[in-house]
Amino acid sequence: MVEVVDAKQAEPMSVQELFQKLQSSPEGLSSQEAAQRLQTNGPNELTVEKNSRWKMLFGYFWGPIPWMIEIAAVLSVINRDWMDFIIILALLLINAGIGFWQEYKASDALDALKAQLALKARVRRDGAWKEIPARELVPGDVIRIRLGDVVPADTKLIEGEYLSIDQAALTGESLPVSKKIGQIAYSGSIAKQGEMVGLVNATAGQTFFAKTAKLVETAGAVSHFQKAVLHIGNFLIVVALVLCVLLVAVQLHRGDHFLDVLQFVLILAVASIPVAMPAVLSVTMALGALALSRQKAIVSRLQAIEEMAGIDILCSDKTGTLTQNKITLGEPVLYAAKDAQELILAGALASKEENNDAIDLAVFAGLADRSALSAYKLVNFTPFDPVSKRTEATVTCDGNPAASTPSAAPATGAQLAFTKGAPQVIFDLCALDTPTRQKAEADVLAYAQKGYRTLGVARQSGGQWSFLGILSLFDPPREDSAQTIADARARGIEVKMVTGDNAAIAAEISGQLGMGTHIVPAGKFFQDGADMAHSSPDTGAAIERAEGFAEVFPEHKYGIVKALQDRGHLVGMTGDGVNDAPALKQADVGIAVSGATDAARGAAALILTQPGLSVIIKAVELSRQIFERMMSYTIYRIAMTIDIMFFVVLSMLFFPVVAGQHFYPLTPIMIILLALLDDIPIMTIAYDNTRIDPKPVRWNMPRVIAVSSALGAFSVVQTFGLQWLGMDYFGLSNDPKHLQTMLFLQLVVAGHLLLFLTRTDKPFFRPPLPSWQLLGAIVATQVVAVLICAFGLGLMPPLPWKWIGLVWLYNLAWMIGLDIFKVQLHRMIEARAKFHSKATDMVNRSLGPDYTRGK
Repeated sequence: MVEVVDAKQAEPMSVQELFQKLQSSPEGLSSQEAAQRLQTNGPNELTVEKNSRWKMLFGYFWGPIPWMIEIAAVLSVINRDWMDFIIILALLLINAGIGFWQEYKASDALDALKAQLALKARVRRDGAWKEIPARELVPGDVIRIRLGDVVPADTKLIEGEYLSIDQAALTGESLPVSKKIGQIAYSGSIAKQGEMVGLVNATAGQTFFAKTAKLVETAGAVSHFQKAVLHIGNFLIVVALVLCVLLVAVQLHRGDHFLDVLQFVLILAVASIPVAMPAVLSVTMALGALALSRQKAIVSRLQAIEEMAGIDILCSDKTGTLTQNKITLGEPVLYAAKDAQELILAGALASKEENNDAIDLAVFAGLADRSALSAYKLVNFTPFDPVSKRTEATVTCDGNPAASTPSAAPATGAQLAFTKGAPQVIFDLCALDTPTRQKAEADVLAYAQKGYRTLGVARQSGGQWSFLGILSLFDPPREDSAQTIADARARGIEVKMVTGDNAAIAAEISGQLGMGTHIVPAGKFFQDGADMAHSSPDTGAAIERAEGFAEVFPEHKYGIVKALQDRGHLVGMTGDGVNDAPALKQADVGIAVSGATDAARGAAALILTQPGLSVIIKAVELSRQIFERMMSYTIYRIAMTIDIMFFVVLSMLFFPVVAGQHFYPLTPIMIILLALLDDIPIMTIAYDNTRIDPKPVRWNMPRVIAVSSALGAFSVVQTFGLQWLGMDYFGLSNDPKHLQTMLFLQLVVAGHLLLFLTRTDKPFFRPPLPSWQLLGAIVATQVVAVLICAFGLGLMPPLPWKWIGLVWLYNLAWMIGLDIFKVQLHRMIEARAKFHSKATDMVNRSLGPDYTRGK
């Protein structure tokens, strides 16, 4: 097996050394040798080990909440409770189906990366050139790369004068890169000019491109939404199991039949444990995704909506994201040219528009009057090459020069030459005197410090070169970038630039956009061979303090995102190229901007379909609204579980006998109806009106548990109060059947009124008021519950209308008291959080500014 030589090893080697290492020659390989290497090394394509679809699907039936649902389903079959079994099974399949579908779609990232590779390659085999599928290339092949080709494998250039390659999608550099003999052309980059012959040094998984794909394969952060659901589920499961075990032990001790107790406890556990919570929250996010699509943002991973609400750092790619990815002329410096247009015209005459070179197109775009070009006829054109580092055109004056042409232009038929290129080369060509050269070099240095590239422009007339001036080039910021960054900061999101360009360019653009100028080359944080997934605490703190990162490679972007996540941040990452894909997938919210490559879109959780980043702010606002809806439902659902579980268990413990028989406060069918009436209409919470938090929001589980537990405990007292009234004042102490109906109505009414309270931490009657969808669903549910209780419908004994009215009055009165309690509880928790934050800040300040910034 021929040893593959990766790009870092191949770059410093001489061409002859690499030929020897790869056991090849300038004549290429024989077909037989190539076939053997293909058999040994494998095809030149990305190979991805994917979990089987069945394994993926099985994973959604494994875990604490699925286990409880599955046990409940099995016991329902044993007890022949087929209606219970159907309901439980439906909830289980819905939850698993939604999760499986999202994971299945996410696997498209690597498929998109594979699609970026070239399909064909020109290779020298058996001493002759032929075209073969790119997947058949092997190390040691000699290939030819031409204008427009996608480089099919990592290739050391061995023959030819010049090749301009666009590798922005791989490295983030905003301009094409000039390559010459001995340098590496990366797989997946695009040839923009020139033609060269190269020696393939690495294929398939050893290429620079494939290492990016491998990062995408391994990248990915666990969703905070998933963690929150698991945390809530575990909490409620523990509570339910403890109470169920206690209830079973007590009822069996009292002599109840085992199967009767088991059936009741089973249904109580299924009704109390939030088996539908993942489905309700997923529906909430799915409807939010639909709303985001109207804002020109496509959600490819539902959990990203919840993550978007909490991001506090946005890592933004520069080229094509913060900037226009369009080279533009800056302010010129004039020497012999009489004005800027004369200088630009000279630069345009030394260019060739049909070459589609980014710099040439920028020069042509700077012309105020393109008709000025018609005064000249091209005689000869010498394109740019890495040796001369300039272009040159010989022209004749073909008619009357336009007003914008050089005032010293000769008569019709006279011949002129124009050149543009590296300033130092143009200075030497024009033989500038010492003072003029010193001034010109100072101008070039000043532009370089701003991150601008520069071109010298000269004109030859009568055999003498005249230095006309300096053209500056830069990639201008998008018009909406500065406002977007300001809006992001106003919402508590810090924006950090991440770019493959040098630090000077990055600092200039960052400063223009108000992002700060503390731009650090990524190489300072990550040495060669460093583990990007595990940075040291000091490195993490330094990354956190930096305002941007320059000279960044794909693995650096991944490492930056990972380091910030390890510091406790929720990280958003924008990008558009293959080089961004690993970081996009690792980020809590990967955002592929408009015009992104398929690889970036496949790895991203949010895909923007219109130019600019302003839609990100809309997405953040909408995500924070969706988060508030999920938080409202979660608090409501935990409080309801506590209310139902504790009330039923405590009622059976303290009121074991009513009218001379063992008393169950609810029948099994009542518990199932209660579960249905609670959860199915509550899905309309996805449409509810909510406030937009001005700062990032995330799951604060201690606070969620504290608030919901307190409201749940208060609700238990409320339900016991009605049972006491029913038994002592309504005369139901000898009528347990009607008492059960009253308690059923109590739990339905109290539960939905409780939702009006949990949807806001302010008094329930203050804006934002409930949406008509939520209000309508709750009213409809209450009408159904009242009709069931009033007429029985074969499900329970009917309840007199006056008692139904009393239940409603009782709950409305309690609602006011519970709302006052809720507002005070939130104020107390908020005050405690502010005190803790101030105390922490005081301690941090006492430890010094470095520690404080590191936090």
